[in-house]
Amino acid sequence: MNDETRDKWDAVYDARDVAAAEPARVLVEYVHLLPKSGQALEVACGRGGNAVYLARHGLQVTAWDISPVVVDKLRHYAEQQQLDLHAAARDLRQHPPIPGSFDVIVVTHFLDRSLIPALIDALRPGGLMFYQTFTRSCVSAAGPSNPEFRLADNELLVLFGGFRLLAYRDEGRVGDLGRGFRDLALIVAQKI
Repeated sequence: MNDETRDKWDAVYDARDVAAAEPARVLVEYVHLLPKSGQALEVACGRGGNAVYLARHGLQVTAWDISPVVVDKLRHYAEQQQLDLHAAARDLRQHPPIPGSFDVIVVTHFLDRSLIPALIDALRPGGLMFYQTFTRSCVSAAGPSNPEFRLADNELLVLFGGFRLLAYRDEGRVGDLGRGFRDLALIVAQKI
């Protein structure tokens, strides 16, 4: 685990409340596509808003983050709420998920292109990928300043090109920039 990265995120999450975490738009808008049961993974879970949401919708959830600080908070919250949620500190570059082990994978506000093949392999056939993160075609300063951690136009379509597309949204800088879904792209796709 990269100590500098871990320490950075430990400091970010130290004063943040896990109970106040909200699920991402990609999950809220497409919750009807979730299976009634199964194994779900939230990658780079942060405060675990998506993981908690998945557990409350009947899935057995694994939530991984590089920050032991936030993982401990999420683990404690899940125990208090009696959720089927296992949180663990994990560096995915060193310890990728086991192939064929999840029915649902959720990734939000995180982009490491080198991990995409391992995430695809971790999905079972018919499994769903819910992905939402920042784009380079942004209208605000939200998100990372380094363009390497932002999606190019239509990049999610390329990254998950072998999947069945269920939902996609990437409005870029078209039309009225004060309205719509800006700074982010999302995809819901099914592994064939």
